[in-house]
Amino acid sequence: MTGQNGGGLAERVMRAVAPEDDTVLWAMLKPVFRAGDTYAIDPAISRADALAFWCGGTHSAFVLEEGGQALGSYYICPNQQGGGAHVCNCGFITAPDAQGRGVARLMLDHALQEARRRGFRAMQFNFVVETNSRAVALWQANGFDVVGRLPEAFHHPDQGFVDALVMYRHL
Repeated sequence: MTGQNGGGLAERVMRAVAPEDDTVLWAMLKPVFRAGDTYAIDPAISRADALAFWCGGTHSAFVLEEGGQALGSYYICPNQQGGGAHVCNCGFITAPDAQGRGVARLMLDHALQEARRRGFRAMQFNFVVETNSRAVALWQANGFDVVGRLPEAFHHPDQGFVDALVMYRHL
């Protein structure tokens, strides 16, 4: 994705995360992980471990920029190995000052295209916290179905035990 986003705004570019992105990536990950209300990640996770989680292993991470400023990031990876490797999984994060600007939607569009390009046949979100209403609404608006509900599987810091959703979409 490269091009003007209309209205004379700066160009938005999606690119692979590079080692020099560690500082800006941590600036996006830290407040979300510390809040502890959307990811099943230890809120006290270290910078090194958070970056290793986001960019390591089988994860391929991307960053969306506008005028050189990082707006968000996502990773894509096989959801399982072997017989389940045809289904991918993704994680998304939006910079705090970029929320409400269509960043997650742009990253999802890119992720769906990238998934098809890589030969995946479906995308699955394994653990969507039900109280993350913006994410649930975006995924559903883009063809994801709730295929499973894990009762009280997430301990929300303010709302106590809440359900986690498994969401799935064929590509």
